[in-house]
Amino acid sequence: MKMNEARAVVTGGASGLGLAVAREVIARGGRVVLLDVQAHAGEAAARELGAAAGFVPCDVTSEDSVNAAMDAARERMGTINLLVNCAGIIGSGRLLGRSGPMASEFFTKVVRVNLIGTFNCDKAAAAIMQHNEPSEDGERGLIVHTSSVAAFEGQIGQVAYAATKAAVMGMTLPIARELAAFGIRCVAIAPGVFDTPMAGEITPEMREALAQQIPFPRRLGQPGEFARLVASAFEIAVLNGETIRLDGAIRMQPK
Repeated sequence: MKMNEARAVVTGGASGLGLAVAREVIARGGRVVLLDVQAHAGEAAARELGAAAGFVPCDVTSEDSVNAAMDAARERMGTINLLVNCAGIIGSGRLLGRSGPMASEFFTKVVRVNLIGTFNCDKAAAAIMQHNEPSEDGERGLIVHTSSVAAFEGQIGQVAYAATKAAVMGMTLPIARELAAFGIRCVAIAPGVFDTPMAGEITPEMREALAQQIPFPRRLGQPGEFARLVASAFEIAVLNGETIRLDGAIRMQPK
């Protein structure tokens, strides 16, 4: 598949990694529909991207909302052959915090957004992709999961986040194996420390300290680098069932 043929749905597309992916798709001649709970930001992003982009409000934790959004995306673009799951929350918190043990409701919320939200989008998109005309390699689509280096080296305070990102990574291979029968691939990308709105919550001093932990290059990753990896994955048919670390060789410390 070539990027100018991409008919992409990007969750969390109103900002950060998701918006960078949408820009890359448009720049390479494809079309994209952004899904996000941030309606104002999503509409503004779609306007910025131009006629080849659209926006549909969507809560990935709701099966009905996801199904309706995927149907709307299919109507707009004719089909879907690329899903990039970027919707997610950090969910920082200690198992035993200052005010007591972590509330189950908090942990469950992170699971609903990061894990169940990805699952909801995967199955809805795959149900559409299975009917696509196959490429020369028999391909019908690609699903991209956004994992994290926290899946490998979760830090103190990341118990909920790390659990969900490990789970997203863990279901990548089984999905790739199952959907192979339909010519649908599934890969995961595990970013390290990236310069996104989430990183905007930390102080400049902490950003610099994090950058110094990265062997090379000693800087935060740029969303465009994540987007270019998505584009490469879309065009390389043999890339399937794998989790790719995109982290400058960082190995996170306990805290």
